[in-house]
Amino acid sequence: MKMKQKLLAGAIALSAFAGFAVPAAHAEVAASVAVANMYYWRGLDLGKGDPALIADVALKSNGFYTGLWASSGDAGLGTEYDFYAGYGFSAGPVSLDFNYTTYMYPSVPSGDNLGFDDVSDVAVTVGLKPSDDVSLTLMHRVGVGDILADDDYTYTTFTAAFGKFSALVGTHSDDSGAYDGLTHLDLSYAYTSNLTFTLGKVVDQGEAEWNDELKFIVKLSLPLGE
Repeated sequence: MKMKQKLLAGAIALSAFAGFAVPAAHAEVAASVAVANMYYWRGLDLGKGDPALIADVALKSNGFYTGLWASSGDAGLGTEYDFYAGYGFSAGPVSLDFNYTTYMYPSVPSGDNLGFDDVSDVAVTVGLKPSDDVSLTLMHRVGVGDILADDDYTYTTFTAAFGKFSALVGTHSDDSGAYDGLTHLDLSYAYTSNLTFTLGKVVDQGEAEWNDELKFIVKLSLPLGE
């Protein structure tokens, strides 16, 4: 029931956003499907080697955006649906983006002891114009359900791009200890705008004990409606 309520809320928000974006000709709708050889999440393979099928639809207008992202491949929580909304703008040589994302897992029963009834993050990204080749993102968890309600989790990334190549360093901070101190490095190459290759490596496990083997991720995306 709670999952249905969240999906309904997301649909209402998308509809409201479409009505707000006046004139409609200035609104941009983008959709895509993608496949990856693993569910790669912040330095970790959550799918235990299984591939992931991904879909995304987004609506943008005058700096505002909202959308729905879905993926298979999470071995622990099953299919994931993310509703997100945000606003981005530029201030001189700096770009700023404010984002809210809520994560929904329909295969996890509402009210069970996993505490994933309501998982949400807020994020702020600061980039350097004109192309945002260098950016810093700070993400903080604001809703983590029942059993995890007292956790204080943040995730910070620094990204630098050089043409088709990019590097990302991500660090977890987690009071529960599940990810605390875990730091990973991703090196990516965009062969085309739709085909990306990434090497991911946990360089510091911190207090956590996760698989730190080198990971090779291939992601192929297909824009829809173009």
